[in-house]
Amino acid sequence: MRILLTGASGFIGQHVLAALLADGHHVVCAVRRPESGASAHPRLTYIHADFANDTEQSVWLARLSGVEAVINAVGIFRESGKQSFARLHTLAPCALFAACAAAREVRMVIQLSALGADAGADTPYHLSKKAADDCLAALPLRAWIVQPSLVYGPDGASARVLTGLASMPLGVRLGRAPQLVQPVHIDDVVGAILGLLHGRLPLPPGATSMRVPLVGPEALSFTDYLARLRAGMGMGRQAVLTLPDALARLLAKAGRWLPGALLDEDALRMLERGNTGDPALITRLLGRPPTPIAAFIGAPRAARTLAKLGWLLPLLRWSIVAVWIATAVVSFGLYPVEQSYALLARTGIPPAWQPLMLYGAASFDLLLGLGIALLPRRRPLWAAQLALIGFYTVVIAWKLPEFLFHPYGPLTKNLPLLAAIWLLYEMEE
Repeated sequence: MRILLTGASGFIGQHVLAALLADGHHVVCAVRRPESGASAHPRLTYIHADFANDTEQSVWLARLSGVEAVINAVGIFRESGKQSFARLHTLAPCALFAACAAAREVRMVIQLSALGADAGADTPYHLSKKAADDCLAALPLRAWIVQPSLVYGPDGASARVLTGLASMPLGVRLGRAPQLVQPVHIDDVVGAILGLLHGRLPLPPGATSMRVPLVGPEALSFTDYLARLRAGMGMGRQAVLTLPDALARLLAKAGRWLPGALLDEDALRMLERGNTGDPALITRLLGRPPTPIAAFIGAPRAARTLAKLGWLLPLLRWSIVAVWIATAVVSFGLYPVEQSYALLARTGIPPAWQPLMLYGAASFDLLLGLGIALLPRRRPLWAAQLALIGFYTVVIAWKLPEFLFHPYGPLTKNLPLLAAIWLLYEMEE
């Protein structure tokens, strides 16, 4: 079958793409940057498409030549600029679905929606998904609207965050609501989509569409889910601190301003509402019950290490940010300037150059700290720190040897600092 796949660069989309190719299908991936996805696979083609702009039926109709099935896996969790819920979740998908209804060769559409995109939806995320689902359901098309709960996959961003939370010494419960979830493994989500393509779930008589919840075998509270993940990583019981509802909402409000954070006010509302469904349909599609949480983690030791690094590396990074900024503040005047000049003089810096060296170095320290805190690409900064601290260490050990043999070890402490920075350099993605 020739299939148009949107959202192929996303977490679920990547897994769906690999499964479609393994299943023998010809896949046309509609992506924003076709050149970056170029492939030598004989049954894979990339074309340009941009859900933020492609909101007209005619634009999509031109891309459906020879296409027999369409899988829409485009989705965002947070809005950013033109990447809005209205455009990516509603306007562009509705235009695509209308084009599918007008195209003669398209036989079926699979829309990747979300559990909770129903009559009780009350967040922009769920409402935008529901609008597209309703649009598709109203068309004369054979359509399946799949609605996954929390999806677990070792390479998924949410799974990395959740295993990281599960590996911490202390867990946090955000309020006292039950917060039920029914996690499903990515392999089962992909398997269910293949099952739809293979016709394992016919539409009811007279119906043109069906909503299919993709859920795991059991519903449990969010903190219990984290406890299961922790057990799967071979770790003991985690102490859990329950936050009052008001404090949980305050943290969620602050989370909106943290880049990469999964928690915000809408996420908390969706969590409090619950995220569960009947596993009967996914069981039918898979030909077996969905994967239990106990089987999610196949390599406990590796998963445990990666989970801990997920929060230990940022902690280490921010501690080094604090070192550079504190050093700059101290050098700007908290430490007596005259004593700083005296130390510079002993290293051979002439008096005329001492203010420039002191305040220039302090400014550079401040810029390093801010750069590590704010810039997305930090590898050059880690390399610069290794060179700078190495240079300082050699010069001070030579010119000011009392710091080398000081009982508090102000200079020898540079060795673990260099090792920590080297670790961050090697681990930087």
